[in-house]
Amino acid sequence: MTRLEPPTDAMDEVTCSSRDGAQVEVMSAREVPLGGPRAMTVRRTLPQRSRTLVGAWCFVDHYGPDQVAESGGMKVAPHPHTGLQTVSWLFTGEIEHRDSAGHHAMVRPGELNLMTAGRGISHSEVSTARTTTLHGAQLWVALPAEHRATDPGFTHYVPDPVGGPGWEARVFLGSLLGSTSPVTTFSPLVGAELLLEAGTRLDLDVDPAHEHAVLVDAGAPTVAGAATTRGDLAYLPTGATGLCVEAGEQPVRALLLGGEPLGEAIVMFWNFIGADHDEVAAYREEWQAQITRDGEVVADSQDVAAGRFGTVVGDHHRPIPAPALPTVRLKERR
Repeated sequence: MTRLEPPTDAMDEVTCSSRDGAQVEVMSAREVPLGGPRAMTVRRTLPQRSRTLVGAWCFVDHYGPDQVAESGGMKVAPHPHTGLQTVSWLFTGEIEHRDSAGHHAMVRPGELNLMTAGRGISHSEVSTARTTTLHGAQLWVALPAEHRATDPGFTHYVPDPVGGPGWEARVFLGSLLGSTSPVTTFSPLVGAELLLEAGTRLDLDVDPAHEHAVLVDAGAPTVAGAATTRGDLAYLPTGATGLCVEAGEQPVRALLLGGEPLGEAIVMFWNFIGADHDEVAAYREEWQAQITRDGEVVADSQDVAAGRFGTVVGDHHRPIPAPALPTVRLKERR
């Protein structure tokens, strides 16, 4: 997924205490249209002014359930990334992924699709013709500086569900509830989908070296003592050894995200992550040079010159040009 709107971080926030005394931040989302006359709208909770990262998780978009006949579905043409991994997780629907490293895959409910941008990649995401309802999350992970120039890649993984009385979970990254994902990440992370029946309480043993956040997709659970509602992101700092998620009168679906604090500054603009303003500005300039000819964006991705970001194999949509840089230097995010 690509960021098409001018960057802004204003969101609402409320702070309350968890059961173990840690401070829980409950952050609400803002709606962001992805662009076009029939724009698909997403709910964005990360980044924002009060918090840029949860571990290495640096971007959280949550969308749907959208009726494709009304919203137009997802039609994200070829666009670039650097310095990150994208994590696609669907609840309903199907999305076709193509990238410049030659990967072609379908994103389906309960299946992880993780793309490593590293030193540079471009890709497209389009909901399939058989999709009537689209509903899921698009997440980004910042790569540590020592791995930011790694080769681009792609991983598909279908986690087996684990469960107990009134709950089920799918662990797609890291380890939780006795389940471990084999997917490689470049910093310690955890990612899981949690399903709770009404009235169910799930006590999770978590790594105290990790920060954690719970993205609420359905229901209104209590997370570590904090009341939440659909679309909220509840954040817990490091130090907690346990995290309780409790469903009320409605069933709950949520994503648990966590990881060790990244411990370094990043600069993030549009779809690029780099070390500083100059590096990100250079990535933008390379993309613009790659997709333009005689001052105009090329007709389709097959005409794109194979520079840092390559050509999205099999995609004929017009590439997305990068937005203009701000008139001031980009700020570091920590």
